Amino acid sequence: MTRGRLRVYLGAAPGVGKTYAMLGEGRRATERGRDVVVGLVETHGRPRTAALLEGLEVIPRRSVVYRGATFAELDVAAVIARRPKVALIDELAHTNVPGSKNVKRWQDIDEILDAGIDVISTVNIQHLESVNDVVQEITGVPQRETVPDEVVRRADQIELVDMSPEALRRRMAHGNVYAPEKVSAAMANYFRVGNLTALRELALLWVAGKVDDQLDRYRADHGIKGTWETRERVVVALTGGPEGDTLVRRAARIAARTKGADLLAVHVTRADGLAGADPASLARQRTLVESMGGTYHQVVGDDVPRALLDFARGVNATQLVLGASRRGRFAQMLSRGVGVETTSLSGSIDVHLVTHEEAKKGRGRRERSRAALTRKRRLAGWAVATAGLPALTAALAPFRDTLQLPSEILLFLCLVVGVALIGGMWPAIVAAVGGSLLLNWFFTPPVGRITIADPENLLALIVFVLVAAAVSTIVDLAARRTRQAARAGADAEVLSTLAGHVLRGEAALPSLLGRLRETFGLESVTLLERAGEPTPDDQSEPAAWRIIATSGAAPCTAPAAADTDVVISDRLVLAARGRLLDASDRRVLEAFAAEAAVALRQERLEEEAELAKPLAEADRMRTALLAAVSHDLRTPLSAAKAAVESLRSRDVIWTDEDRDELLATADESLTRLDRLVENLLDMSRLQAGVLGLSLQPVALEEVVPRAIDDLGPLRDRIEGDVSAGLPEIVADPALLERVLVNLMANAVRHSPPGHKVLVTGSRHDDEVEIRVVDRGPGIPPEQHERVFLPFQRLGDRDNGTGVGLGLALSRGLTEAMGGTLVPEETPGGGLTMIVSLPVSPP
Repeated sequence: MTRGRLRVYLGAAPGVGKTYAMLGEGRRATERGRDVVVGLVETHGRPRTAALLEGLEVIPRRSVVYRGATFAELDVAAVIARRPKVALIDELAHTNVPGSKNVKRWQDIDEILDAGIDVISTVNIQHLESVNDVVQEITGVPQRETVPDEVVRRADQIELVDMSPEALRRRMAHGNVYAPEKVSAAMANYFRVGNLTALRELALLWVAGKVDDQLDRYRADHGIKGTWETRERVVVALTGGPEGDTLVRRAARIAARTKGADLLAVHVTRADGLAGADPASLARQRTLVESMGGTYHQVVGDDVPRALLDFARGVNATQLVLGASRRGRFAQMLSRGVGVETTSLSGSIDVHLVTHEEAKKGRGRRERSRAALTRKRRLAGWAVATAGLPALTAALAPFRDTLQLPSEILLFLCLVVGVALIGGMWPAIVAAVGGSLLLNWFFTPPVGRITIADPENLLALIVFVLVAAAVSTIVDLAARRTRQAARAGADAEVLSTLAGHVLRGEAALPSLLGRLRETFGLESVTLLERAGEPTPDDQSEPAAWRIIATSGAAPCTAPAAADTDVVISDRLVLAARGRLLDASDRRVLEAFAAEAAVALRQERLEEEAELAKPLAEADRMRTALLAAVSHDLRTPLSAAKAAVESLRSRDVIWTDEDRDELLATADESLTRLDRLVENLLDMSRLQAGVLGLSLQPVALEEVVPRAIDDLGPLRDRIEGDVSAGLPEIVADPALLERVLVNLMANAVRHSPPGHKVLVTGSRHDDEVEIRVVDRGPGIPPEQHERVFLPFQRLGDRDNGTGVGLGLALSRGLTEAMGGTLVPEETPGGGLTMIVSLPVSPP
């Protein structure tokens, strides 16, 4: 039986229209004559969704009793018995009631697909297993119902149901998603604009990855090896040479010309893993690539051009960037080189050969190869060759008439092979030549003369020398490769240790230098930084250098005092004392040096950030002070002055009642002024560094009523709804009160008559949010941030009062307490100001 096809509608969040789209497709399939049934659909009380069910056959759900309650679940057996062409089954990630045959609904759908029935289903991005933790981090809401990604990826068709966050929130505000009493809480929590934007990006990226997989599978199934330029992918080939930085930057510029282009760097290593580039240079270039938004890859292959092109075609690259050859003219005459060979085989991939300062300068002097065998073994080989040849000749002389020449040659060949195994190539070659002479003199007719009468004997001796030389060469090469492999293994172990050291967060300079000293058994390792400008003789001058970090005894005070030094940059040198390191060890040392430079940079960036933090705090406080002086002090001062001037006027005769009212106004204004001056003086001391913020646990049910009372006559237009069960927050009570008074006064001023301003509090993870909600005309979303700029008065467009510094003051004070102040649209119209402050630890 042919398995049914699965079609999945994927959405970023509830309410985007997945079920609506599924029912619409079901109705269209019915109109085309297909047999469609509804296995299970959740309308969530949405009338427009429920209307689409009319005219479709609905399979009755089965009832499941669990702990005294009755639940309705998908009836898999009934759907299979009905055998429609298409079944509509909602909520792929649903968990069935305990006691059901399958734990998950996607397992029920698998049974239906196995019965040859096509299924159309729905799922939200937050229910996919791979992004479940990411969604929880974004929204703060754990998702307990998940579906393995592979289940969705196996779907024959995945369709994204997309909707912008603003459109979804409008749907919610109009009551098209949740009941009206749930809208405000939902929009204040899960359905925030930021949450919805992040979920939408996750959904788009996940579907894009699925589309890439489908495209790769289609090309593989149809044997399409050419590049399909669905989007630009620029691949840059790195050798670890000095030209790498130039190539990476050039490739990044090429990729930047097209929006959405990918940058990939690739390094080809030999299949044997023994010959490679400088790991420190590759590590630095990898960091550069990743800092430009690219990715680094490493592939294995002996044929570099074909390995590069195989990688480029595998990632569907459109452009390949190579450096111009560093080989000299003579070397280029002998072989075309990687660049020319790659260009000739590239096909539809554009190849850029980028010139650079190192072009045609040659690869530089190669490291002098170390001997494959130890000195002791080489001496033993010479000893065996010197003593073994005469001994073997003396042993074979009595049997000269009995043994034939081929047998004697084989015995001498065994001796040469033994010499090769013990001492390597050169002792073996000398033994082969000496053996041939001895064979000629003592065993080849005419005996006692360096002549050969029989041509076959001459051929046998020649073959003997060639075989002996070949065997000794192979033995020497094997020994050399064994030594290189051991060295490569040791280097890999050291570098893996370094990588683990960094991943565990132990990249502090003293720890890193201590690990380096232990690895190479050194007396001391020191990171030096040049104290001033470079001079010709400063390598041995301690005064020209300062020690940044050191490990071990007797640190080096200048590069010249070190046994081995690595120049990291014009100003940084890593100096090691204890023993001389050979060239192969220097490669690992350079990797450590590069990591030490990164660790130093990170430490200094952290120090700069710490230094900048008080300055930023002082700047915010300065802004708040200036705003308060020009805005908040003027109102009570003007009121008090007007009252006093009225009382002093001789043109009006005041009644006792009027006089009392004016005195009360002046007294109230001066009291407010006294409180404001006291707070401003405290903030001035804080900015001067002689008074800290009085951050302490604060109960909202105490601060909010005081702030409402401070509004005076406006207090009757405030409705407070702050639960006594909320946890205490960390804040300065006086500053928090000032913030709330400012926000509430602003909300009352812009709310229409007859509408009260609502003040609520709620907890979200480790923060408490205080919401000041008005029903005024609101502010366009694109101008939300402008409202916090000084001298701005937006939204309600009342420009006749003040100069618009109140919200700038409120945000400055909130951020000084470690919180945030953001605006948000009120569902149904208006503006909501949200103050978020951290919960006080127990």
